[in-house]
Amino acid sequence: IYTNSFQEIGNFSEKLFYFKNFLYNKNRNEVFMVSLERIDEVNELLDEICEELPSYAFEHLNGGITLSEEVKYHPESHNEDLLILGQYERSILGLSITIFYGSVYLMYGYLDREDLKDKLRHVLFHEFTHHLEFLARNYDLEIEDEEFMEDYRKRWKDYED
Repeated sequence: IYTNSFQEIGNFSEKLFYFKNFLYNKNRNEVFMVSLERIDEVNELLDEICEELPSYAFEHLNGGITLSEEVKYHPESHNEDLLILGQYERSILGLSITIFYGSVYLMYGYLDREDLKDKLRHVLFHEFTHHLEFLARNYDLEIEDEEFMEDYRKRWKDYED
């Protein structure tokens, strides 16, 4: 799921390292002021949200759900305005969902527990929709995500012109 100041959706990757409660982005040589103080809370909230889902939603999700410490930007992001909050992955290792704590914290770290849970629910359900649509050979959400990116590219092209 991508997020910027306009709306949320999407998928992509970068390596970050934890150092004294901050995340270090090796690819951009930056230290993010992202505290890990709420990572346990986010993990608990994700567990609670997963309990809301029917068991069939987890079928074939053999890579499970991972909470990564990363702050992740979309490769086409301008001025780091397009964060990736979650990602559904299909690979040789299987099917999995990753939630990027660093991105979630940057976007929603100021929220109280219930509001944060609502945002996480939106992100996780979005990624599960990718999973269930893939199993059903339906790609409506991928098309919607691509339309979002086309709109994003057009806004930046118009801005740059």
